[in-house]
This record gives sequence, structure tokens and C-alpha cells, in this order.
Amino acid sequence: MTEGYIHSLESLGTVDGPGIRFVVFTQGCPLRCQYCHNPDTWKLKAGTKVSTSTLIKKIIKIKPYLEGAGGGLTISGGEPTMQPEFTLDLLKKAKAENLHTALDTSGFVEIEQFKKFLAYLDLVLIDIKSFNNSIHQELTGVSNQKTLAVIELLEKAKKPYWVRQVIVPQITDQIAEIKKLAKFLSQKKYLEKVELLPYHELGKHKWEKLGLEYKLAAVKPPSPKKMAKLNALFENYRIKIA
Repeated sequence: MTEGYIHSLESLGTVDGPGIRFVVFTQGCPLRCQYCHNPDTWKLKAGTKVSTSTLIKKIIKIKPYLEGAGGGLTISGGEPTMQPEFTLDLLKKAKAENLHTALDTSGFVEIEQFKKFLAYLDLVLIDIKSFNNSIHQELTGVSNQKTLAVIELLEKAKKPYWVRQVIVPQITDQIAEIKKLAKFLSQKKYLEKVELLPYHELGKHKWEKLGLEYKLAAVKPPSPKKMAKLNALFENYRIKIA
């Protein structure tokens, strides 16, 4: 029996992949993103221990709704690759049920480990916190090199993927850096679309509850005008924007 730690479940999710999806939010994350809205997912064993068999039974119960809406299973986090055996086994069980599968990841994972997931994935949602490595390290505590390597792997494996980036004013909203990301992605064949997500403060209270310093307390969400301007940079490269 394969077990792992989860943070929560969403049975009818609509923002973590195509259609309606059963979303498993795993526990544990190696990143420390300054804007993280779920810092309570960081510690692995702070979650609920559950088996993949139990989860797949829950998923099968609503399988007709998922399939009817063009959806499936998304494993998110936290960072699901922190629990590779658990994540891989759940993906295998989902594919055995002919479910569409997606993995939402920061890409901070060893390439050889990530390769093991590929045969059981239909889609990867990959978060590029910043294309600028220095900014990425300041914002998350880790380099973006593994993330970019995963993108190259997905291209080589001909695996469809979406790229997501949170737009944080004065940090990840720099026109020059966004242009570099757009140019980099414009050369990719298996990128389906890009999602620029406006920074929000919804997780601020969790930081306070956990006794953590929220360094972005003075930062406000980006304006619709700024978001439109950044989206246009990708459209100029004929990249689909969500």
C-alpha cells in the first residue's frame, strides 16, 4: 500500500487544468515563495496521511462528472514531486482508470526523477516563478535551473504543458524580464498556453497565524492595465494567453 501526506482535496476544481478536475493538494514543498498562499503546506508531515487506493476510490465516484466535462485528475501541492512514490502510484492508478492526468509543479526536481512521471501524464502545469535566476532565488530560495531543465525535457518528450507565472509588482512584473521569458517560450513546440496570475494577499493571514514574517505586506495586486500590458508581450510572440 502506497501512502503519502496531503494538504487537502478539491473534488470539482476548475482552475488546475482543463475541464472539471479532482485536485489532490500534496503536503511538503522545498520552495519558500514570498507570496505563497499556503505556507501550511511546507512541512511534509504536517498533512494528512492517506493511501493512493483511498484517493482513487474517491476519484472514481465522480469519474462521470470529470469525463463529461473534459476533466480528470490534477496532482498539485505543495510540491508533488517531493513525494515521488506516492505521486507516481496515484498517476498510475488514474491512468489505469483512463483518466486525464495533470501535474502542477514548480519543476524543482531532479530530471531523472521527473522522467518517471512522463508516461502517466497527459499535461504538466509548470510554474516559472521568475525567468531571472537571481530574482527567482530571492523570491523562492532556490534556483530556476531545474525548472527550465524540466521544460526542455517536456519538449524532448513531446509532452503538452502550460506555463504559469505569478505577477508580483516590483518583483516579477519587469517588462524586460517578461520579454525574455516570452522569447524563450516562443521557440517551444509543446507549450499550449501561458497563464499570468496576478499576485493576491489571500494567504497573508496564514503567515501571521504560523508566526511567519510576510515580506510582501506592503505589496498590492497588479492593476488590470498592467496585466493586460504583460499579456500582450506574449501575444506579440503568438503565444496563447489564458
